[in-house]
Amino acid sequence: MNKPKLTNPSGFTLIEILVAMAIFSLIGLASAGVVNQVIESDNLSKQRIGQLEVLQRAMLTIERDIMQAMPRSTRVEGELNDTVLVAGENVLESETDGMGFVRAGWHNPQLILPRSTLQAVGYRLQEKQLQRLYGNYVDNVIGYEPKVRVLLTDIEDFQVTFLTDLKNLDEPKSWEEEYAKNSLPIAVSITIVSTTFGEIHRDFMLANAL
Repeated sequence: MNKPKLTNPSGFTLIEILVAMAIFSLIGLASAGVVNQVIESDNLSKQRIGQLEVLQRAMLTIERDIMQAMPRSTRVEGELNDTVLVAGENVLESETDGMGFVRAGWHNPQLILPRSTLQAVGYRLQEKQLQRLYGNYVDNVIGYEPKVRVLLTDIEDFQVTFLTDLKNLDEPKSWEEEYAKNSLPIAVSITIVSTTFGEIHRDFMLANAL
C-alpha cells in the first residue's frame, strides 16, 4: 500500500514578512509626513488670510477717517487753538510720526446718543503697534486720556506726509513732513512698514480741503 506524499504548505518566510512590514512602515511614515505638511499648509494659509483681513480692516478705518477729515479745531488741555490737523515726529507720543484731526460721519442716528457726529481721532506707533486714538467728544476736559484701539501689530515704521501745493506734485517740496495749520492739506500720504506685508503706501485726497 502506497503512503500519500506530504506536500509543503505554501507561505511566507520570515524574511519576506520583515520586508513587507518595512515597506508598509515606510508607506505609513510617508503618508503621515504628507498629511502633516497639508495640515501645516492649511494652518499657515488660514493665518495669512486672518492677517490680511486685519490689514484690510485697518486700511479701511484709516481711509474712512482721513477722507472724512474736517477743518475743525479742538481744545488742547482745555485751551482753544486754531490748528485743525497736527502731525509730525513724536506727535501724540508716537515713536515715529503721529497725526491728530477731527473727522465727520460718526454714526449717531437721530442724535440719540449725547454726542455729535464729529470725532477727534489720532494715529501713532508705540511698541510696534499702530494705534488709533479716539474719544466720545471733540473737546475734552484737562487730563482726559483718549481710548486706544490697536489696528496693526508688528509695525516697524509709520510715516505721514502732506501735499500743500498742486503746482509741482513731483517735487519733494510740495510734500511736508510736519503739519500744524488752520486748514486741511490737499492730500495725505501714509507709509506703513509691516514685518509681515512689507511697505504699504497709500495717498488720500481730502475733499474738504478743496
